[in-house]
Amino acid sequence: MSETVKQDGTAGEVKPRSVRVVLMALMIAMLLAMLDNMIIGTAMPTIVGELGGLEHLSWVVTAYTLATAASTPIWGKIGDMYGRKGSFLTSIVIFLVGSVLSGMAQDMGQLIGFRAIQGLGAGGLMVGVMAIIGDLIPPRERGKYQGMMAGVMALAMIGGPLVGGTITDHLGWRWAFYINLPLGAVALAMVTAVLHLPKKKAKGKIDYLGAALLTIAITSTVLVTTWGGTEYAWGSAEVIGLIVTGVLSLAAFLYVETKAAEPVMPLHIFRSRNFTLMSVIGFLVGFAMFGGVLYLPLFQQSVQGASATNSGLLLLPMLLSMMVISLIAGRITTSSGKYKMFPILGGALMVIGLFLLASMDTGTSRLVSGLYMAVLGAGLGFLMQITMLVAQNSVDMKDMGVASSSATLFRTLGGSFGVALMGSLFTSQVTDTMSERLGPQAAKAAGSAQLDAASLQKLPEAVRDAYQHAVAAGTHSAFLLGASIAVLGFALAWFVKEVPLRGAGPAPAGGEGAKAAPAPQDSLAH
Repeated sequence: MSETVKQDGTAGEVKPRSVRVVLMALMIAMLLAMLDNMIIGTAMPTIVGELGGLEHLSWVVTAYTLATAASTPIWGKIGDMYGRKGSFLTSIVIFLVGSVLSGMAQDMGQLIGFRAIQGLGAGGLMVGVMAIIGDLIPPRERGKYQGMMAGVMALAMIGGPLVGGTITDHLGWRWAFYINLPLGAVALAMVTAVLHLPKKKAKGKIDYLGAALLTIAITSTVLVTTWGGTEYAWGSAEVIGLIVTGVLSLAAFLYVETKAAEPVMPLHIFRSRNFTLMSVIGFLVGFAMFGGVLYLPLFQQSVQGASATNSGLLLLPMLLSMMVISLIAGRITTSSGKYKMFPILGGALMVIGLFLLASMDTGTSRLVSGLYMAVLGAGLGFLMQITMLVAQNSVDMKDMGVASSSATLFRTLGGSFGVALMGSLFTSQVTDTMSERLGPQAAKAAGSAQLDAASLQKLPEAVRDAYQHAVAAGTHSAFLLGASIAVLGFALAWFVKEVPLRGAGPAPAGGEGAKAAPAPQDSLAH
């Protein structure tokens, strides 16, 4: 039996079978949010071919990402104020409506707008899963289920491109969106039937001004990382304007949050040293992971000649390693209640893995690169779920939603910064190396082509060799930046305080442990 807490504060028990059924429904919803972008990525060439609007292609992804990031903190607060189950079901419905509309889109403008609706729902899916797990399962017991969450992530990253390619080839690109409907229907039915949480009555109004300011700040930040160095130069008026807007709106948001009766992101949660540390470390994990996911397949396709069709399988060493280590770390945390060693180990392995990946060149074999990926995956496995676990354990139960959404938001923003900064460095290095080897004109012509493994074979040997060296040089620079950033995460991990996990026994009389002790307000009816 696993222990939970009833509304009156007395200890109660949740039947393990009930917990497993609820978790299965939550994992399906989590899979929905994670699988979507992976599937759509492989369908994009076909979508552009039918709808046109190649110049707006990036907005299909950006609109979704923006809406997800901007809505994440708001979903967390709504769950805290009005109840987790209702907000979670609403987010699933919005996601499914966005999926149907996206599948029915007749032009690129409609698709971008409908993807934004999808993103709004996706923001609530991830936060809802994390917050409900935080409510139902004490942190001490939560480690048992980390492998399940890591497995869902691995399944999405590996299966997404394969499923997306298969669906697009045999059913058409619209089914890349419609495929969400059966999964979503199952999640809706299961959550409605088996998840029983008491309704909450809000004591105040939603902090609309704070939500608006935070949305502006997040939107500005994501657009800077998306457009900087690609659509616009880093020193352009557009990018500088977005940076100024982001800084000013963030400053105004922080001021408003100190005055609001029900702040959308209560600043007092950052008084916990562990919560603040986990937010920053989560940002760095997102930076490293999303950068790795983007540039590893590119290296293996362009330099090692791997097929783009199986791009998801190229990440298998990293994802399997991450899943296995996450499961082991979770089991140890549950049995011992100790977790401080995991952020330290994870930080160290992440640094080593990224440095090893930065050492790859045109002569690196797939076996060697696979081993390097496994090291990075092990580091991420120690960090991925532990950061959320410790963040949730560092706040009162009434703030579980905003704690979950804040931790998720920092990881998302870390991914945006990672892709943008590593991408800018990669592009610059590729251009410079090509220019050195072929001259500016030839470099520009080669750089504008779709140089996958098949296209590379059609190029003259000198051009192919130059491009492969350029990609290797760009990958080296990108991962070297990631490794340098990861050193900060390793250093911060040493300052994590080992606070007893709820469910591990009575908390200390004062300090952070005392803050972590309040019991959950919701319980699983059985």
